[in-house]
Amino acid sequence: MQIEYHRFSPADVDDLVAFLTGEEWPFHAGVQEAAAIRRRAAEGFYDDADNRTFWVVADGERGGLIRLYDLGDDTPMFDLRVRRAWRGRGLGTAALAWLTAHLFTEFPDVTRVEGTTRADNRAMRAVFRSNGYAKEAHYRESWPAPDGTRHDAVGYAILRHDWASGTITLPDWHDEPR
Repeated sequence: MQIEYHRFSPADVDDLVAFLTGEEWPFHAGVQEAAAIRRRAAEGFYDDADNRTFWVVADGERGGLIRLYDLGDDTPMFDLRVRRAWRGRGLGTAALAWLTAHLFTEFPDVTRVEGTTRADNRAMRAVFRSNGYAKEAHYRESWPAPDGTRHDAVGYAILRHDWASGTITLPDWHDEPR
């Protein structure tokens, strides 16, 4: 599979609206409404000093979308979406590897990269682990679904020095005083 990453441009707003409203995103919070996407795009939500968005182009087709945010911080975060037709084919794994390298290469002050997903999103959890991210948090009943149910969320992160060395520094899960 040939994968390229193209930076979002304001001229892409119609394509962005079609991408976000044309699929169901079962593990993403909130409803995608065209007017809200257009408003956020106009406000710089997808591309400004603190945010950058990239199309994940697989074999010439826009198969995914990466939004990097909190870029002025030493711990940026991201939103990664893979279209249904491309799920299970390695695109998410490749995209996370690319965005991690991009952040550590292009932003020298970044010390760690964080991401959060629903606990039942087993595919994304596997993508985190395969890219050297360590589970750092488990938030009980913190992710509201459109139907009103609440799901657990899990947080993962990778440290710059772990990324550079290919190691994983796990948190101390047994640090509670006795």
